Amino acid sequence: MPRLSPEEPDNALVSRLLSRRRMLVLSGAAGAVALSGAGAVASAADRNAAGTGTLDSVKAAASASSACMSLTTEQIEGPYYIDYELFRKNVVEDRTGNPLLLVLRAVDSATCKPIRNSAVEIWHCDASGIYSGYTQIGNGGGTPPGPPPSGTPTAPPGGPGSPGGGGGHATSTDDLTWLRGIQMTDHQGFVTFRTVFPGWYTGRAVHIHTKVHTGGSRTSDGYTGGRTCHTGQFYFSEDAVKATEDIAPYSANTVSRVTLDGDSIYPRTGAQGGLLELVYDKRHIERGVIGYLTMAVDPSATNDGQGAPGGAPAPTTSLTPSA
Repeated sequence: MPRLSPEEPDNALVSRLLSRRRMLVLSGAAGAVALSGAGAVASAADRNAAGTGTLDSVKAAASASSACMSLTTEQIEGPYYIDYELFRKNVVEDRTGNPLLLVLRAVDSATCKPIRNSAVEIWHCDASGIYSGYTQIGNGGGTPPGPPPSGTPTAPPGGPGSPGGGGGHATSTDDLTWLRGIQMTDHQGFVTFRTVFPGWYTGRAVHIHTKVHTGGSRTSDGYTGGRTCHTGQFYFSEDAVKATEDIAPYSANTVSRVTLDGDSIYPRTGAQGGLLELVYDKRHIERGVIGYLTMAVDPSATNDGQGAPGGAPAPTTSLTPSA
């Protein structure tokens, strides 16, 4: 079967990946409000063999759990965030790689009810480990800042372009926008993004950044008002990342890859810490991956990711951007 195009309709990708029971791979941890098991997912795909309504069936399965979950861990914004507010579902542009469909849900951590009309934002590097807006910086560079310091924050971090805050924010080097986007959640708290499986760069495990914005509204100028109630990162199982290493264009990335266990920012708490549930053909990951996760957030909080990992104070010395 040929590789799926990132432009293929969502239902086609979901149907192809979920219709083969023996090839389902679900990775993740307890506490996620996610799909209710391989059998339910496969059955949903079987009922929608032609692809029609399959994504809706996946969302229905994802919404079936009534269990509350722990507050999703806040993490640093990192150096490569740009407030573009590009409202779009497909963020691929000209990037190549294994198709990735992200199915994300935002719920209120206190009530477990979906957060409607909030804005969910993502950004990540391409298969070569490079971020749009920072192509002149190259493949990451530097090393993680190390274990987070302890104590209570005593001062706000520096703004854009100044080192130290949020992992050491870097000044952008170009106007490129690939692999960045934002969407409003639907009445069930869902957004979906079409993207590609990220690559890796020096000092970090494979990851995707995210922000959840609440209390504002979408206008002709972008998302106006409100607050950033959650800043986090999504992670991938080691099995899935290893499966991509020998596939072009990932095979051209010669940077030493940090494993999930070796990453200094991943909190090692499974879904609560951002570990995605994944579905893919175990023998042919190049055909595409579905990644899904529910984020339990406090919609009235402000968490802009400008501290150090784990919500500790921002470092007071310069750091090489690496988050």
